[in-house]
Amino acid sequence: MSRIGKKPITIPSGVTAEVIDQILKVKGPKGELSLTIHPKVKAVKRDSELVVEVADKASKQEKALWGLFRSLINNMVLGVTNGYTKILEVNGVGYKAAVTGKSLTLNLGYSHPIEMAIPPGLEAKVDKNLITISGSDKQQVGQFAAVVRSQREPEPYKGKGIKYSDEIIRRKAGKVVKAVGGGK
Repeated sequence: MSRIGKKPITIPSGVTAEVIDQILKVKGPKGELSLTIHPKVKAVKRDSELVVEVADKASKQEKALWGLFRSLINNMVLGVTNGYTKILEVNGVGYKAAVTGKSLTLNLGYSHPIEMAIPPGLEAKVDKNLITISGSDKQQVGQFAAVVRSQREPEPYKGKGIKYSDEIIRRKAGKVVKAVGGGK
Protein backbone atom coordinates (compact mmCIF):
# COMPACT_ATOMS: atom_id res chain seq x y z
CA MET A 1 0.00 0.00 0.00
CA SER A 2 1.14 3.52 -0.75
CA ARG A 3 2.05 5.29 2.49
CA ILE A 4 1.38 8.72 0.99
CA GLY A 5 -1.63 7.74 -1.11
CA LYS A 6 -3.70 6.35 1.73
CA LYS A 7 -3.59 9.59 3.76
CA PRO A 8 -6.78 11.65 3.36
CA ILE A 9 -6.51 15.29 2.26
CA THR A 10 -8.35 17.66 4.57
CA ILE A 11 -10.15 20.47 2.78
CA PRO A 12 -9.97 23.68 4.86
CA SER A 13 -12.92 26.05 5.20
CA GLY A 14 -13.23 28.46 2.30
CA VAL A 15 -12.01 25.84 -0.20
CA THR A 16 -14.33 23.82 -2.45
CA ALA A 17 -13.36 20.70 -4.36
CA GLU A 18 -15.45 18.78 -6.86
CA VAL A 19 -14.74 15.84 -9.16
CA ILE A 20 -16.58 15.71 -12.50
CA ASP A 21 -15.60 13.09 -15.13
CA GLN A 22 -12.04 12.53 -13.84
CA ILE A 23 -11.42 16.30 -13.62
CA LEU A 24 -10.83 17.71 -10.16
CA LYS A 25 -11.51 21.42 -9.63
CA VAL A 26 -10.33 23.15 -6.46
CA LYS A 27 -11.40 26.75 -5.66
CA GLY A 28 -10.04 28.84 -2.84
CA PRO A 29 -9.17 32.39 -1.82
CA LYS A 30 -5.94 32.39 -3.90
CA GLY A 31 -7.51 31.11 -7.13
CA GLU A 32 -8.86 28.09 -8.96
CA LEU A 33 -6.94 25.02 -10.17
CA SER A 34 -7.98 21.94 -12.11
CA LEU A 35 -6.35 18.55 -12.65
CA THR A 36 -7.17 15.67 -15.00
CA ILE A 37 -6.97 12.50 -12.93
CA HIS A 38 -5.51 9.29 -14.42
CA PRO A 39 -8.17 6.66 -15.33
CA LYS A 40 -6.71 4.15 -12.83
CA VAL A 41 -6.99 6.64 -9.95
CA LYS A 42 -10.20 7.80 -8.31
CA ALA A 43 -10.70 10.81 -6.02
CA VAL A 44 -13.70 10.64 -3.68
CA LYS A 45 -14.98 13.51 -1.55
CA ARG A 46 -16.16 12.52 1.94
CA ASP A 47 -17.36 15.29 4.28
CA SER A 48 -14.44 17.77 4.42
CA GLU A 49 -11.85 15.30 3.10
CA LEU A 50 -10.67 14.04 -0.26
CA VAL A 51 -9.61 10.39 -0.44
CA VAL A 52 -7.55 9.04 -3.33
CA GLU A 53 -8.14 5.40 -4.27
CA VAL A 54 -6.93 2.85 -6.82
CA ALA A 55 -8.49 -0.44 -7.89
CA ASP A 56 -5.45 -2.74 -7.56
CA LYS A 57 -3.45 -1.81 -4.45
CA ALA A 58 -0.82 -4.50 -5.19
CA SER A 59 0.11 -3.19 -8.67
CA LYS A 60 3.42 -1.29 -8.64
CA GLN A 61 2.28 1.21 -11.28
CA GLU A 62 -1.01 1.93 -9.51
CA LYS A 63 0.74 2.40 -6.16
CA ALA A 64 3.02 4.97 -7.81
CA LEU A 65 0.05 6.77 -9.39
CA TRP A 66 -1.79 6.65 -6.05
CA GLY A 67 0.94 8.53 -4.20
CA LEU A 68 1.58 10.90 -7.11
CA PHE A 69 -2.02 12.04 -7.46
CA ARG A 70 -2.46 12.37 -3.69
CA SER A 71 0.57 14.70 -3.64
CA LEU A 72 -0.64 16.67 -6.67
CA ILE A 73 -4.10 17.15 -5.13
CA ASN A 74 -2.61 18.14 -1.77
CA ASN A 75 -0.38 20.71 -3.53
CA MET A 76 -3.47 22.13 -5.25
CA VAL A 77 -5.33 22.50 -1.93
CA LEU A 78 -2.30 24.15 -0.28
CA GLY A 79 -1.84 26.40 -3.33
CA VAL A 80 -5.37 27.82 -3.31
CA THR A 81 -5.22 28.43 0.47
CA ASN A 82 -1.65 29.71 1.09
CA GLY A 83 0.00 29.95 -2.34
CA TYR A 84 3.63 29.25 -3.22
CA THR A 85 6.61 31.60 -3.50
CA LYS A 86 10.14 31.33 -4.86
CA ILE A 87 12.70 34.01 -4.12
CA LEU A 88 15.60 34.59 -6.52
CA GLU A 89 18.71 36.68 -5.82
CA VAL A 90 20.45 38.69 -8.55
CA ASN A 91 24.20 39.03 -7.86
CA GLY A 92 26.66 40.96 -10.00
CA VAL A 93 27.81 44.50 -10.72
CA GLY A 94 25.25 46.16 -12.99
CA TYR A 95 22.85 43.20 -12.89
CA LYS A 96 19.30 44.51 -12.43
CA ALA A 97 15.73 43.29 -12.55
CA ALA A 98 12.49 45.24 -12.92
CA VAL A 99 8.81 44.48 -13.40
CA THR A 100 7.00 46.58 -16.00
CA GLY A 101 3.35 45.70 -16.44
CA LYS A 102 3.12 41.99 -17.19
CA SER A 103 6.78 41.48 -18.05
CA LEU A 104 10.02 40.99 -16.15
CA THR A 105 13.05 42.88 -17.50
CA LEU A 106 16.50 41.52 -16.67
CA ASN A 107 19.80 43.32 -17.29
CA LEU A 108 22.40 40.59 -16.82
CA GLY A 109 25.55 41.84 -18.51
CA TYR A 110 24.49 40.94 -22.03
CA SER A 111 24.40 43.52 -24.82
CA HIS A 112 20.60 43.65 -24.53
CA PRO A 113 18.00 43.46 -21.75
CA ILE A 114 15.97 40.26 -21.49
CA GLU A 115 12.18 40.71 -21.54
CA MET A 116 10.18 37.82 -20.08
CA ALA A 117 6.38 37.69 -20.04
CA ILE A 118 5.00 36.75 -16.62
CA PRO A 119 2.60 33.78 -17.09
CA PRO A 120 -1.05 34.35 -16.18
CA GLY A 121 -1.79 33.30 -12.61
CA LEU A 122 1.67 34.31 -11.38
CA GLU A 123 2.87 37.50 -9.74
CA ALA A 124 6.44 38.83 -9.74
CA LYS A 125 7.86 41.54 -7.48
CA VAL A 126 11.36 43.03 -7.47
CA ASP A 127 12.92 44.55 -4.37
CA LYS A 128 16.51 45.71 -4.92
CA ASN A 129 18.28 42.46 -5.92
CA LEU A 130 15.48 40.02 -4.93
CA ILE A 131 12.87 38.68 -7.37
CA THR A 132 9.81 37.15 -5.66
CA ILE A 133 7.63 34.90 -7.80
CA SER A 134 4.31 33.81 -6.28
CA GLY A 135 1.17 32.00 -7.37
CA SER A 136 -1.23 29.21 -6.50
CA ASP A 137 0.17 26.53 -8.86
CA LYS A 138 3.35 24.99 -7.39
CA GLN A 139 4.56 23.59 -10.71
CA GLN A 140 4.06 26.87 -12.57
CA VAL A 141 5.85 28.92 -9.86
CA GLY A 142 8.82 26.54 -9.85
CA GLN A 143 9.01 26.38 -13.65
CA PHE A 144 9.00 30.16 -14.12
CA ALA A 145 11.61 30.57 -11.37
CA ALA A 146 13.80 27.98 -13.11
CA VAL A 147 13.43 29.77 -16.46
CA VAL A 148 14.40 33.11 -14.88
CA ARG A 149 17.41 31.48 -13.18
CA SER A 150 18.51 29.88 -16.47
CA GLN A 151 18.98 33.33 -18.08
CA ARG A 152 22.26 33.71 -16.14
CA GLU A 153 23.09 30.80 -13.85
CA PRO A 154 25.47 31.58 -10.98
CA GLU A 155 29.12 30.94 -11.76
CA PRO A 156 31.45 29.38 -9.16
CA TYR A 157 34.33 31.91 -9.28
CA LYS A 158 32.71 35.23 -8.39
CA GLY A 159 29.16 34.03 -7.68
CA LYS A 160 27.63 36.32 -10.31
CA GLY A 161 24.25 35.38 -11.74
CA ILE A 162 20.74 34.53 -10.55
CA LYS A 163 20.34 32.01 -7.75
CA TYR A 164 17.59 30.83 -5.42
CA SER A 165 17.71 32.62 -2.06
CA ASP A 166 18.29 29.35 -0.18
CA GLU A 167 20.78 27.97 -2.73
CA ILE A 168 24.43 27.65 -1.76
CA ILE A 169 26.97 28.18 -4.53
CA ARG A 170 30.22 26.27 -3.99
CA ARG A 171 33.00 28.69 -4.77
CA LYS A 172 36.20 27.69 -6.56
CA ALA A 173 39.65 29.17 -6.16
CA GLY A 174 40.83 31.22 -9.10
CA LYS A 175 43.94 30.68 -11.17
CA VAL A 176 47.15 30.68 -9.13
CA VAL A 177 49.82 32.84 -10.77
CA LYS A 178 53.47 31.79 -10.25
CA ALA A 179 56.00 34.39 -9.14
CA VAL A 180 58.09 36.02 -11.88
CA GLY A 181 61.21 34.00 -12.65
CA GLY A 182 60.23 31.10 -10.42
CA GLY A 183 59.24 28.68 -13.18
CA LYS A 184 62.73 27.95 -14.62
